[in-house]
Amino acid sequence: MFDVIVIGGGVIGGAILRELTKYKCDVCLLEKENDVCMGQSKANSGIVHAGFDAAEGTLKARFNVRGNELMPAYAEELGVKYRKNGSLVVAFSDGELGTLMKLKERGERNGVKGLELVSREKLKELEPNLSDRVSGGLLAPTGGIVCPYSLTIAEIGNAMDNGAQLFCNFEVVAAEKSEEGFVVKAKDGREVKGRVAVNCAGLGAGKISALFGDDSVKIGGRKGEYLLIDRENGDFVSHTLFFTPTEKGKGVLISPTADGNLLLGPTAEEVRDGSTATSAQGLDAVTSKAAEMCKGIPFRNVITSFAGVRAYSETHDFVIGESAKTENLIQCAGIESPGLTSAPAIAEYVVGNLLVGKLRLETNLRFDGRRSPDHFFKDLPAERQNELIRKDPAYGKIVCRCEQITEGEIVRAIRANPPARDVDAVKRRTRAGMGRCQGGFCQPHVAELIARELNIPLTAVTKCGPGSELLTGVSK
Repeated sequence: MFDVIVIGGGVIGGAILRELTKYKCDVCLLEKENDVCMGQSKANSGIVHAGFDAAEGTLKARFNVRGNELMPAYAEELGVKYRKNGSLVVAFSDGELGTLMKLKERGERNGVKGLELVSREKLKELEPNLSDRVSGGLLAPTGGIVCPYSLTIAEIGNAMDNGAQLFCNFEVVAAEKSEEGFVVKAKDGREVKGRVAVNCAGLGAGKISALFGDDSVKIGGRKGEYLLIDRENGDFVSHTLFFTPTEKGKGVLISPTADGNLLLGPTAEEVRDGSTATSAQGLDAVTSKAAEMCKGIPFRNVITSFAGVRAYSETHDFVIGESAKTENLIQCAGIESPGLTSAPAIAEYVVGNLLVGKLRLETNLRFDGRRSPDHFFKDLPAERQNELIRKDPAYGKIVCRCEQITEGEIVRAIRANPPARDVDAVKRRTRAGMGRCQGGFCQPHVAELIARELNIPLTAVTKCGPGSELLTGVSK
């Protein structure tokens, strides 16, 4: 019997799981996929928003600003790259300049610090590659960037190091009330019992809520397509650049990433099936819109494209609180942008305000919130690298040439919490396969290391779980 069952292994579920391990309680995470961070948390912009965009008084505004304050220390503690690069909202007309003034006033009411309207001349000084048609901008110096999947994996890994349990391939198909709480059942017949359940299921939050007896949560999906440009051009812009928002949203952005690439996107397309397939039309839209923002974008150096689906509620605000229909079911649904930024603040609120009193939790004095980075070797000084190689020769073997990732880092990812069990899981943790060749050279070696470490046949190694096996048999 667990005290708390968290459903959904994204950045929100991971943050809540970790926050719970600060207390003496038995907690677990249920994830329907083969690995954590397989939904919208792995495929978004990675922007730590300042908090000027959300309407004052909303949960989005409240948790965005608080999450922005928490994120630098939060990422540092978890060993995740974070950069406070600042955001710029760019105007192209007098009408848009008026909108920027309103955004500044809204942001100040939300509690955002340091907002500044900047002239066309100042804007071009800050970002020389901006279009010559710009009229002015809004500078938000507290904006930042973080790696979304690294953050999610680190949260869950740190929670597991502090006693939490993870159940992958656990697709929830039923939830029954019991005398002590809930019995949650998986498609494969497994059962987990818990006193309280926290619904962080992203696109599936409405379905999960209904299984628990609350059909009031209505979730929609909006697909966004992206282009990623090689690290050679990671300094093309230094700030995260936004168009002036419209009723349809913030639109396409241009931003460096925490790992040094250049990111363009996303589009916004309503979808029903959660498909993350990219399209020529969608990627053309990203290209043309980005070209309106900046001149000379190095599209020739695009190394990959991808898409993610953002879940949103019909209220267009976060749905956070105990279900009005089902006691001991905590809803964390409709967590669209700025959900990534808000994650540590949402966890702080859910555990500190909704769960501590309900479960009368005691502080866990053994909690250790620090975690070492998953990929680190190339950033070490040569003396430290040599010392590490002497202790473990695997760190002297480069597997991924593009990103300079060693065998030692890959083996560590397979063994550490949450353990990598497929090629994409290794990729998310170590960046092996995320460089210019996109795994063209290193994928076979990564697969061999997974087979060796898990003691399974090479033919059983998958790209992203059952049904995605890389090999069908041995030819010689």
